[in-house]
Amino acid sequence: MTNYQYVIIGGGMTAAAAVKGIREVDSTGGIGLISAELDVPYDRPPLSKALWKGTPLDSIWRKTENKGVTVHLGRVVKEIAPKQKRVVDDKGDVCTYHKLLLATGGRPRRLAFGDDQIMYFRTLSDYRRLRALTETSQRFAVIGGGFIGSEIAAALALNGKEVVMIFPENDIGDRVFPRPLARFVSTFYRQKGVEVMAEEKLTGLETRGDQCVLKTSTDREIVVDGVVAGVGIEPNVELAQTARLEVENGIIVDEFLRTSHSDVHAAGDVAEFHNPALGKRLRVEHEDNANSMGRLAGRNMAGKSEPYHHLPFFYSDMFELGYEAVGEVDSRLETCADWKRPNEEGVIYYLQHGRVRGVLLWNVWEQVEAARQLIAEPGPFTTKNLKGRLPAKTSSPKQDL
Repeated sequence: MTNYQYVIIGGGMTAAAAVKGIREVDSTGGIGLISAELDVPYDRPPLSKALWKGTPLDSIWRKTENKGVTVHLGRVVKEIAPKQKRVVDDKGDVCTYHKLLLATGGRPRRLAFGDDQIMYFRTLSDYRRLRALTETSQRFAVIGGGFIGSEIAAALALNGKEVVMIFPENDIGDRVFPRPLARFVSTFYRQKGVEVMAEEKLTGLETRGDQCVLKTSTDREIVVDGVVAGVGIEPNVELAQTARLEVENGIIVDEFLRTSHSDVHAAGDVAEFHNPALGKRLRVEHEDNANSMGRLAGRNMAGKSEPYHHLPFFYSDMFELGYEAVGEVDSRLETCADWKRPNEEGVIYYLQHGRVRGVLLWNVWEQVEAARQLIAEPGPFTTKNLKGRLPAKTSSPKQDL
């Protein structure tokens, strides 16, 4: 049995950020990191962005090995016992801890058909598999018109592949973008050579030799060399549930990122936290939250008592288009578009009861913090008094990460 001061379950960006946070406060306490992946912690966004644009693979590593961490790869934790402060993995190995972090992330939602013929894009191994297939194949189907689907479709098209996007919504980004912008994005993708099959439901998949044949509810058949799916994730809360921690949409944490057991913290995709600016609980599945929340969880595990009031943002690249988004960017809310150039550069505000709930910065940069401050203000706001509120500070896009 190994005893650690800190045990982290999970090997993603949140886990790496937690190691950093611990070391900012405690330079010597033993850290054990247990990850189901076979790779040490790495940055996830480049898997669907920069690596397809020539950025070297070596750039993604988080270098946790330089921080005095014992990393256990390819291990799945089967049991945590908060009262005994004990963790047991799938090989029967046991370790104990003083403080524990659940950074278990999420797993891709899966379709009812296709099995391993469909690549559910999330990890470095998924990237390697898809990248290898692009070396020998030309035509790909991307299932899903949301965040991951739009990025993977653009990445494949930029690498000279034939791409067909298939999703049940009206347009790409339909759940985030207001209808006119979503319609523009779908048209933009078609102009880039992507076949966009909107309002289409898939019913099955069969193989014919080396090819996959997708079948739709309208009796269409789409023949491709490879199928990639990005249809969301489900938080890995099972460990927390079996340990009888409080779980709803994710693992419930207080403002110091403690679960219902004070020596167990949770952070990242799996954690549900209260955000003061929005006045509600959130569970956020993006890089900024993973890094900010993971770091603060590490600091608090090491003895600090710092509240997590951060409102995360996320960003995406779609060919030459790019955006940063803060707060609730939900197309079902009232929206107000302030365009410098329609569909090319501007800000979209998402409103509810006279308050700004979210901000979409469309090819507008260096305004994330200003957007956070705006969301925290009580208002009331109207279409008129939001015009020109967040002008672009620079016309140069941010660096792809």
